[in-house]
Amino acid sequence: MEAITKEKKWRTFRIFSFLFIMAATAVGTLLLSFFLWLKILGPPPLSIPQSTLYYAADGSIIGESNSGQKRYWVSLDEISPHAVDAMIAIEDRTFYEHSGFDIKRIGGAVLANMKSMGKVQGASTITQQYARNLFLTLEKTWTRKLLEAFYTIRLEFHYSKDEILEGYFNTISYGHGAYGIEAASQFYFGKSAKELSLAEAAMLAGIPKGPGIYSPLVSPEKAKDRQLLILTAMQETGKISVSEKETAARERLHFIGKHPHHKADFAPYFYDVVKKELSSKAGLDNRVVELGGLKVYTTLDLQYQKIAEEVVRETISEKSEIQVGFAAMEPDTGYVKALVGGRDYNESPFNRAVQAVRQPGSTIKPILYYAALERGFTPATMLRSEPTTFRLNGEHNEYTPHNFNNQYANEEVTMAQALAVSDNVYAVKTHMFLGQNALIETAKKMGIQSGLKKVPSLALGTSGVKVIELLNAYSMIANGGTKVEPVFITRVEDSRGKVIYEAPAFKEKVLKPELAFVLSHMMTGIFDPKLSGYATVTGASVVNQMSREYAGKSGSTNSDSWMAGFTPKLASVVWTGYDKGKEMTLTEDKLYAKNIWIRFMEEALEGQDEKDHAFSPPANTVAVPIDPANGKIATNSCPVFRLTYFVKGTEPTEYCTVHMHDEPLEAPDRKKEKKKRWWEKIF
Repeated sequence: MEAITKEKKWRTFRIFSFLFIMAATAVGTLLLSFFLWLKILGPPPLSIPQSTLYYAADGSIIGESNSGQKRYWVSLDEISPHAVDAMIAIEDRTFYEHSGFDIKRIGGAVLANMKSMGKVQGASTITQQYARNLFLTLEKTWTRKLLEAFYTIRLEFHYSKDEILEGYFNTISYGHGAYGIEAASQFYFGKSAKELSLAEAAMLAGIPKGPGIYSPLVSPEKAKDRQLLILTAMQETGKISVSEKETAARERLHFIGKHPHHKADFAPYFYDVVKKELSSKAGLDNRVVELGGLKVYTTLDLQYQKIAEEVVRETISEKSEIQVGFAAMEPDTGYVKALVGGRDYNESPFNRAVQAVRQPGSTIKPILYYAALERGFTPATMLRSEPTTFRLNGEHNEYTPHNFNNQYANEEVTMAQALAVSDNVYAVKTHMFLGQNALIETAKKMGIQSGLKKVPSLALGTSGVKVIELLNAYSMIANGGTKVEPVFITRVEDSRGKVIYEAPAFKEKVLKPELAFVLSHMMTGIFDPKLSGYATVTGASVVNQMSREYAGKSGSTNSDSWMAGFTPKLASVVWTGYDKGKEMTLTEDKLYAKNIWIRFMEEALEGQDEKDHAFSPPANTVAVPIDPANGKIATNSCPVFRLTYFVKGTEPTEYCTVHMHDEPLEAPDRKKEKKKRWWEKIF
């Protein structure tokens, strides 16, 4: 009987042991399968909307784009240690010890809630809250709770504690549209999260529990009570001493209550171009641009932009309907340093600097004359300036260009003088002599993409171009012939700091440096009265405002007024006119472009070393004193001479003999010239 009982007990033990082993195996298999499934699923995506920030050339923030949530992702190293300690002390003291769930805290919360017959205590860890912020809504259902647990396990399985804590700090809401600790720190205290003091950190740590309750801007008393609670918690966890707690509690905090960055508040036309280039050049879609937390580094020079906007506002009469397009560029790099697309962005966001196609008038002539220099012309090449009719494709198809105010030399003039006084007959003769394709090909080589018509009047700028295109062409003349393109964005970084786009560096030479310099020096002639003869040089009206040497060219049509020019380090172009092509009849309207241009250049370069902006002749050029009236080498008998540059081997060899019968003049005294006006010192 006793043997039978022992046998039954042994059999029961073996059955239970077998069942236990099977259950343990099943549980182990399930757990292993679950973790393998988690491994296969991979880490949960952590993509959240983040504000994209736009930076000027000096690193200051000029604007942002977002979905209404101000959020600037920062690494854990960029957050004040006080803020980290405060958040862990009040939200999850065992954060670095548990695996996503604090079992002891959960048990305590259940008991407390059962005693009070309601929810008086929570037990969510930082990881659980992070999971909720990333993937779930705030609805209180069992489905949401299960999903929260699932995502919590995935986060703990795939990410380190520091990565989870960093993500948590960057996703929690601090109220007033501020998401993440950096946005909150900027909004409440006007400083970065790294600079938060103990008192400020404790104040911010109390807000996420209920931004509508504990925000110091909503309820200062409740916010202060919660700050004291957090300071006590930090003391209890050993992060601060009693004296540090008391000092922080007494600290008087000053709240800003203002977000630091605003969309397109500054340089709105420039900002629009940047957004377009993020798509067209960087290849980023709109959602990534708006919500991807990008850092977009632009070429904008804040000082130049401020000057440009002020000059436009102060120069053009408030009563005038004249519009403006302006852009400035660094010739060596193509970096666009300032841009104004109109007088008031709110009234008209149409960007006249990059979108409007207008007739450039005589500002096209430097491009024509580069083509001429490349094909054998020199600054001393002579053509007759007189009323001329061109017969085209038959006797009945005629074209007769006219000079301004019908002023003609009625004799031969040099190309240098023709450019200085903007002789239209000389330009059309040159255009026809070279062949009409020469100007079109050269313009294209210099970055003008607008379609140019193959007509004789193209030499006078009758085919439309954009401000930014003409600026690009002039910059290539200024930099000695290196191909550049307008650059608005230097680089783009994603939310983690990885460079995802970088502007190309330009090295290709498309113009001959010696010819580009010869042309640049010819373009300084529009400001040199020595080249006035049968007509006034076109830059005469602004000469008295100049403090240094510039190369430039003005241009005008019935409805357009232009001024374009440069030093070797800064180029700018101004267009003024009516949007609908209305004719400009007032003299004042026609002077706006020149006055805006010279004021911008002078104010932008004020205080900069003149040597940095001086024109330096390349090795293959030679300077020769030329009599402007005949293009020959000047002698002591010539009343006027201008030092003119040529490519070596192309300079004139014949001396001027026109004035030999006049009373001989002494050679120019350089010491006396120093007492003369600036242009006489230069030339």
